[in-house]
Amino acid sequence: MFAVDRRVLAKLEPVVKRVLIVDPNPHAARLLTDIMKGLGARDIVVQPDEKRALTAAAEMEPGIVFTERTGEGLDGESLARALRRSDMNCRRAPIIMITADATARTILGARDSGIHEFLRKPFTSADLFKRVENVALKPRDWVEAVGYVGPDRRRFNSGEFSGPGKRQADRPASGAAAQAAAKDQAMRILAAALDQFDSDPMQAVRAVREQAATLKALAMTVSDSRLAVAVGALEVSMASGPPTKATLAAPIGTLLAMHQIEPVARAG
Repeated sequence: MFAVDRRVLAKLEPVVKRVLIVDPNPHAARLLTDIMKGLGARDIVVQPDEKRALTAAAEMEPGIVFTERTGEGLDGESLARALRRSDMNCRRAPIIMITADATARTILGARDSGIHEFLRKPFTSADLFKRVENVALKPRDWVEAVGYVGPDRRRFNSGEFSGPGKRQADRPASGAAAQAAAKDQAMRILAAALDQFDSDPMQAVRAVREQAATLKALAMTVSDSRLAVAVGALEVSMASGPPTKATLAAPIGTLLAMHQIEPVARAG
């Protein structure tokens, strides 16, 4: 195990103190356990399959999850989607997939299932540390849509790269540009949630609530009274009873009309 500055370990502690490892291979799980102990992990639970892993996640609320891509009773992508769409407190916990099957298809599949980072086998302690440091110290925006739930995919596996170009690409927008981008994404997700409501009503409602909160905060930040009133109408509609596509159509339509987004647009 390579040396890590104590100040860095202190910053990692909130994330790594509770670790869930999902891997049917006990030797691989033991290697990962030893490395994470060196990074300060206190409570490490190892499970061999998806079903037991989800049960363990609900019980321990891990700060970080490691999963093999495939195995008996294990589909790492399915595990990620299930966790992201659950009501667990740890549903937003960083997930790092570790596998020898590192093809373009599997990497994109991991990204689109809500995985934070992808690590190829064999790997070194330094490789793993880079991924852990990245998810712990460089948090990514969260996307709560219907088709996708997870961290912003534009920075997927950013621990893999370095250099001036990457740092510039990762630099978040600021000021009016950032506010405009956040508003546009929220509106697009609202449009997609309404359009896809029947396919997953529970997630659609959760997506609408998340975007309403985002737009309300933006309205307050920029003192946009029209946006605040329109978001308020959406919140009232959601509080009046179990939200349905019919009850959400009018308030979401008002917001989309303000932003010139077609209701059939998809996001996430």
